[in-house]
Formats: sequence, C-alpha cells, structure tokens
Amino acid sequence: MLTLSDEKHFFTFSKANKPVLRIKSGDHVKIKTMDCFSNQIRKEEDQLEAINWELVNPATGPIYIDEAKPGDVLKVTVERIDVGSLGVMATGKDLGVFGSYFQGMCKKLIPIEGSVAHFNEQIKIPLNKMIGVIGVAPEGEGVNCGTPGSHGGNMDTKLITEGTSVLLPVFADGALFGTGDVHAAMGDGEVGVTGIEIDADLTLHFEVLKGLTLNNPMIETDEIISCIASGENLEEAGLQATRDMYDYLNEQSVLKGEELAMLLSAVGDLQVSQVVDPLKTARFTIPKKYLKAIRH
Repeated sequence: MLTLSDEKHFFTFSKANKPVLRIKSGDHVKIKTMDCFSNQIRKEEDQLEAINWELVNPATGPIYIDEAKPGDVLKVTVERIDVGSLGVMATGKDLGVFGSYFQGMCKKLIPIEGSVAHFNEQIKIPLNKMIGVIGVAPEGEGVNCGTPGSHGGNMDTKLITEGTSVLLPVFADGALFGTGDVHAAMGDGEVGVTGIEIDADLTLHFEVLKGLTLNNPMIETDEIISCIASGENLEEAGLQATRDMYDYLNEQSVLKGEELAMLLSAVGDLQVSQVVDPLKTARFTIPKKYLKAIRH
C-alpha cells in the first residue's frame, strides 16, 4: 500500500500546488494527518494564544491521480480511520456560536482510550471518527483549507467516516487531493468551533469516475446518499444542497418532476453539517432504498 506522511501538507487548496504523491485510479493510500492545530497543542502548558495561527487546518497532500481530468468525479472511499491517543478542543472569544459569551481563549486536552474519549471523570464520549477537511483543487483561485466549497475542503460533515465514499468534482488535472482535520467526535454544527481535534492515520481508496458530472460534493454509504453544499448562510447552503439532489435524481428518474419533489419532501432530510466556518455547510440526504424505484 502507498503511504503519505503528514510532513507533506498544505494550507490552501490550489491548482498551483505541486503534487507530493502520484497514484492511479484504484489505488489504496495510507495517509497520516495532523490535527487542525498542526499538533501544536500536546500538553497542558501549551497555550492557544501562543500557537502559530497560520498553521491551522493543514491538509496532507496534494495527491495527483493520473486518470483525473476536469469534468470527472473523484470517488474517495474511507476504509479506515485510526485516531491518535490525545484529542484537543478549543473555544473562546469570537469563536463559534458562543464566541460573544467569552472574554478569553480556552482549550481542553481529551485522552482517547479504545473507543471512548474521556471528556472528564464523569463524561465519556463514544468515538464517532470523521474527516473534517477533504477535497481537491478548486476551479478558480486557491481556497484556504479552513473554508468549504464546491471542491470540498472544510465541510466538517460527520457522515464522512469509515465506510463512506466522498464524490468530488474534479477541476484540475490530477485532482490534487488533500485531507486532514480529523475528529474523534463531533456533533452536527460543530457549534463550539472545534470537534475533538486529533491526529490520525487514514486508509483511503481512490477511483476516477468518467461520465458523471457534479457541481458540488456528494457522499454515499450503504444506507444513504447525500448532497453537500456551502454558502454564505445556512439558507443558501441548504437550498443548494436540496436542489443538487433534485437535479441529480431528476436526470435518471422515472417520476415526474413534481412527484420527485414530493418524494424528497416526504423522505429526504435537510441537515446541518457546520455553522462555524467562513462559509456554512448543509446536506440533503435520502435513503438509498428509494433509488431503485426512482431510476430508469
């Protein structure tokens, strides 16, 4: 299996980035990632005020996939997420939904043992390991790794976990894929501005899909498909994700457009991914069990 160290990383998704690994469609790669603080907080003495904030949200990569061309779709299946032994959370003034409540900065180190995060002596949180940053070079100017968009990026979508396939529109030759910002646990919204941030080893499978066009990322599991979109606010993001699902299904549907809209209203779920990044992210999800009856 191919491997990639977290020493090879970047802070902006861009067509100008030089690839650090070249692979083929069908390859499996084990990728090491740093936490969102570039592993700068490892002990109680480490203070948020003292870290280099220019080193936030590193993505390991970029990886060049030989067959990937603009207009294709890169399918990345998350086969395994192995997290480290120490997570960190942070919040404070002007951060997240509660930023106006606080005057300073606050961090919390959270040990990981087995399948549990030890928040404190009384509270033990079951792990729901997920990838926050996953994407490709965008179509136009570079986008910092803290911002989501049509290229993926910092979507902070907790459904991106083991067994999930992420489908990303390709805008540049080779796609120039990168990933990072893994969480040991995170709730929808990431309202405090972090999940349990942690370093990790990811095992990913890459496949280039020809003849499929996407405007924004999609994800697929054994149970659901979900369209992901980001916008200036949640309303904009939610409308785009919902319309992306309608457009995707309508191209292959035996239902009239009005019937498809009714079905999505009856069985689809509009969900929040995150509300704390420069752009907000929402997703529209439908159970896969309905797809066979929808499609030609």
